[in-house]
Amino acid sequence: MNEKPTIHVDADACPVKSEILHCARLHDIDVCFVASYKNMMNEPEGKWVYVDADKEAADLYIVNSVKKGDIVVTADIGLAGTLLPKGVYVLSPRGKEYTDENIFMLLDMRYQSAKLRRQGKHTKGPKPFTKEDRLCFTNILLKTLSNFAGN
Repeated sequence: MNEKPTIHVDADACPVKSEILHCARLHDIDVCFVASYKNMMNEPEGKWVYVDADKEAADLYIVNSVKKGDIVVTADIGLAGTLLPKGVYVLSPRGKEYTDENIFMLLDMRYQSAKLRRQGKHTKGPKPFTKEDRLCFTNILLKTLSNFAGN
């Protein structure tokens, strides 16, 4: 692979933006944060693309912008499932790598939880984001980026 990847970030609720920028600087990799214009920031660091507030607008922008070998950071399992067949590395902000091996189980769990909620049953929300999650994410991103070093 001759071309460096770009890191695309589903940025509206991403808790690891500074870690992404730090890792990208270490490897001289471009980052593109994609967010709703409702979350527009004053003088943000990095490249930012603002999209409509529509629920799927950021996802559609990312799907249409990535190329094989790029890295996407998202907590959206559905988006991850769409990106994997395109040859994209997909990481969650908690440091989980979405893969062909685990995506179907994760999509099924998401479906089962949604089904329970539609039936009026309450499901647990995500656990609070921790320092360990932040460290795990940084480690997996650095590991993923190191695969491109020397190309």
